Amino acid sequence: MIRYKTFFTFFILCFIVIYPLPFFAQGEQAPASIQLPKQNLSSDISLVQALQNRKSTREFKTDDLSLQTISNLLWAANGINRPDSGMRTAPSAKNAQEIDIYVAMKKGLFLYNAGTHTLDFVLSEDIRKSTGIQEFVQQAPIDLIFVSNLDRLGGPEDIAMFYSATDTGYISQNVYLFCAAEGIATVVLGWIDKEALAKAMNLKSNQRIILTQPVGYPK
Repeated sequence: MIRYKTFFTFFILCFIVIYPLPFFAQGEQAPASIQLPKQNLSSDISLVQALQNRKSTREFKTDDLSLQTISNLLWAANGINRPDSGMRTAPSAKNAQEIDIYVAMKKGLFLYNAGTHTLDFVLSEDIRKSTGIQEFVQQAPIDLIFVSNLDRLGGPEDIAMFYSATDTGYISQNVYLFCAAEGIATVVLGWIDKEALAKAMNLKSNQRIILTQPVGYPK
């Protein structure tokens, strides 16, 4: 009986470590880093079918996405597809990899770390309402925020912003195609109070918000 209880406790602890996201309550301090499950690369949908299904959707269910789906989504968006070189699924000017993906959700704000394939904790506040002017941004379970680190590009700011906008386009299209393949809803947003959002995120002077992109299940 003691051995059974010990094994059961060990199993529960392992499960929490592997799938930590649903296990901390609203208002409770989030873990410093959430390890995402290994991305699932299998799909029954071809690229052509995904292109056929690609669309913008502005009505979302509030249902949470699974941690596996978030893992697959972020890897598709701008994850590492060549581990030996650290190259990504989306191109970037001079391979600067200047675009960071922040993930806003009910449980707080996280930063996607492609190198470790983790969600790194940033804030405990739910800032989804600040990710766009439209009301549906708070209905979607996650809102992706694409932020450029201008220091990684260097040079004049206007040129760096041009490259940042271009590179964000590649990433956001990856998100669109992933969502099209998985039957998930998404839309890119440029109608944002960027100053207010940057303040809510505590961004530094060298960081610029480019676009946001809600993701969730369609109504």
